[in-house]
Amino acid sequence: MTNDRLRGRVAAPLAITALLAAAPGAAAAQDTGGHMEHQEHAAHAPSPAAVVSQQSGLPAGAADARQRLAASPRHGEWVMVKTGPADSVRAWVVYPERRDRAPVVLVVHEIYGLTDWIRAVADQLAADGFIAIAPDLLTTKNVPADPETGEPSRDAAVSAIRTLDPDDVHRQLRAVAEYGMGLPAAMRTYGIVGFCWGGGVSFAHAVRVPELGAAVVYYGTSPAPEELSAVRAPVLGLYGGDDARVNATVPPADSAMKALGKTFEYEMYEGAGHGFLRQQDGRDGANLAATRAAWPRTVEWFRRYLAGEARVGG
Repeated sequence: MTNDRLRGRVAAPLAITALLAAAPGAAAAQDTGGHMEHQEHAAHAPSPAAVVSQQSGLPAGAADARQRLAASPRHGEWVMVKTGPADSVRAWVVYPERRDRAPVVLVVHEIYGLTDWIRAVADQLAADGFIAIAPDLLTTKNVPADPETGEPSRDAAVSAIRTLDPDDVHRQLRAVAEYGMGLPAAMRTYGIVGFCWGGGVSFAHAVRVPELGAAVVYYGTSPAPEELSAVRAPVLGLYGGDDARVNATVPPADSAMKALGKTFEYEMYEGAGHGFLRQQDGRDGANLAATRAAWPRTVEWFRRYLAGEARVGG
């Protein structure tokens, strides 16, 4: 089957979601102030005609995600991953074009669910040399598709995410990671990156899973300082400078991680807003500048801690 056919439309996999909705044991996640995050993203939504030119080596912005997916030469496919005795998670898997085995990176979606934009981020991670897996943590919630876009209905996704159980979401993420690391083309190591709501989940995953190799947090809230003693993975945080709600949680986490001897680096990009990687055409160029600075750091972080490489391209 060709990559173009595998890319498909979100509406078809949502039919699988409907079949799974009756199964006990819902997919789960952490509530990190989702309603406000939804408002912030909506405030920065671009007009349909606003498309940022394709940036070499960067993920697509929201406006050109579908175009980038359609043009991708990489193999992507939908899979169903059994995550417990009574639940499964669908996931979008993209493979890099390389001769040797690759590290696995989980891509945790925003409060909007598994959108084309998240799948395009996964595709860019595969272009950078990783097996990227984007799990749909709303699989069993039967979120309807938007008739215009085929993506999860935003309001329904926001409401559903607020009902998820953190214990279940991290169990499911761990199961998806095991699936990924068990692929013939995979190394036995994995990292996690998340955005907005998913960024908070990514930092929390480092608290809950000592086997995690590395975490990258894009504009997600930090765990409480007293929880951070359990962290073993190196954590990188990337934040918009104009995002006071999220950024207020960063200095306490930084102080606690330093006191505990943990690896935590972070950057706040001046003038950039919440959701800058998605809305690259926003904030008078500040979001694109932040993207250009943040994405190479993301790739370097994963190459250093998952593949033992010292620098991007090394």
